[in-house]
Amino acid sequence: DALQKFPLQGVRGLNALLPFDIAVHRIFAVDDEMHARFSATQRSYEYHIHFQKDPFLHNRSWLQRDKPDTELMNQAAAIIMEYSDFSCFSKSNTQVFTNNCKIVNARWEQTPNGIVFKISADRFLRNMVRAIVGTLMMVGKGEIAPQEVRKIIESKNRSNAGTSVPACGLYLTEIKY
Repeated sequence: DALQKFPLQGVRGLNALLPFDIAVHRIFAVDDEMHARFSATQRSYEYHIHFQKDPFLHNRSWLQRDKPDTELMNQAAAIIMEYSDFSCFSKSNTQVFTNNCKIVNARWEQTPNGIVFKISADRFLRNMVRAIVGTLMMVGKGEIAPQEVRKIIESKNRSNAGTSVPACGLYLTEIKY
């Protein structure tokens, strides 16, 4: 109740208590049944990669020496959107009821410093985005053809997919309810 009467003070107060990497911008009422994790209908992530040493990007983006072929990577990303069972991209021994997700967007874009992978889905499995990026990097480096992503997904076997890329480039960018 006090937060509704004094929203600016509530935001400032919460931000004063929170660590630097978490920020509150707004406070608003939600239904009592609302759950921050389970009520979400869509989540979006970005994975950032850069190609020149930059102290401002250290631990914020993954440094790669060679530029991958993003056109081939986007062909493979389009294939990923055709599927719903992503067992091959899930960390092993997780306690989930299903490995099904509905991916609505998956694409690579050029940035001034490198490339960024943007992906949105109704839900994600543990380690899924980093495993997808690792697999798409295999395509971009010419290690596998884009069509081979179909075989990887259909195998439902984590060991067939690419390695999990470092966490430093991964960002949760949006949650929709």
